Amino acid sequence: MTILVTGGAGFIGSHVVDAYIAQGHDVVVVDDLSSGSKNNLHPKARFYQMDILDEDLERIFREHRIDVVNHHAAQMDVRRSVADPKFDARVNILGGLNLFEIARKYGVKKVIFASTGGAIYGEQDYFPADEEHPTRPLSPYGITKLSTEKYLYFYKEVHGIDYVVLRYANVYGPRQNPHGEAGVVAIFASKMLKGEQPIINGDGRQTRDYTYVADVVRANVLALSYSSSNIFNVGTGIETDVNTLFHQLRSYLNPSCPEHHGPAKAGEQLRSVISYAKIHRHLGWQPEVSLVEGLRKTAEYFRQTVR
Repeated sequence: MTILVTGGAGFIGSHVVDAYIAQGHDVVVVDDLSSGSKNNLHPKARFYQMDILDEDLERIFREHRIDVVNHHAAQMDVRRSVADPKFDARVNILGGLNLFEIARKYGVKKVIFASTGGAIYGEQDYFPADEEHPTRPLSPYGITKLSTEKYLYFYKEVHGIDYVVLRYANVYGPRQNPHGEAGVVAIFASKMLKGEQPIINGDGRQTRDYTYVADVVRANVLALSYSSSNIFNVGTGIETDVNTLFHQLRSYLNPSCPEHHGPAKAGEQLRSVISYAKIHRHLGWQPEVSLVEGLRKTAEYFRQTVR
């Protein structure tokens, strides 16, 4: 089939592109390269440098007969969304609507959407959160992801486009961008290798569900053959605090790196961990890469690429 991957030059999207091409699919990539890189692109992917709000996006659907849209393009910085909610909504909501309207017009069968399993639930009532947990996003970023999920339900009910929503935990791995506020694994690894001081926010006891990118990619592959519409968490169900993460990375990359704590970030979620029981029941997915192994692979990647 022919699959359009938005954000396909980015961290997660480029790995998804690689997997789809390995399966024999034709893949078209749309990415504005605001955070992605041409270096991530598979040579067999057809690439268009374009914003998902661009009116010319329709030409791609017209020329390539797209069967499935895998939508990873997004404004993904939670802190930027707080500082500039209008920009966040423009990219994540209006960009998504532009994409879905064109998909509807050209008879696309399915949309696979990269949502968030951390920001969408807010402060959790129970741990790990399943898909029935109340959605109380604390950031505009989480709000736009939830809104897009609701729009996909509309397009299914009114226009018959199937969807699979994948609510990611904190994804890490090779190709993650260390420049910016998001992606603590990439930020720590890059700084350790450059001899710079990583900063742990607050006491470092805040927890996240760290999920290796290859496991996330398998969920995107399995979603292709899923014959219905649904929402699935994609995570490990295991909490890891930032201090533990720091110590593990330090052991791989720079054992002499001192541990330094800075001020806590206002409004930062204290605990976040999600259940994968539902996706295991429906798609047979479960995490396969342990945190120790995933961090080792990630550390080796950054050792080869950080200059």
